[in-house]
Amino acid sequence: MDPDLAFVIGLVLGVFAILSLVSAITDARAPRVAAFTIVASGALLVWAIANKPGGYSINDIPDTFLRVVAKYLA
Repeated sequence: MDPDLAFVIGLVLGVFAILSLVSAITDARAPRVAAFTIVASGALLVWAIANKPGGYSINDIPDTFLRVVAKYLA
């Protein structure tokens, strides 16, 4: 798997996990799915950062996101 793709999937999963966590807490439910999604997101992000030479900086995130979306949707 391409590290850029793993990074973008990890970011998207992380956003959904935060939303799921907030929803579970406000409904007084155990955030089991949110916890699993956070772990999966973190694993993807760590793997992507470890496998890309030089890693990612904050300024690279929008460019990487757009590049991956353009590559796989076009």
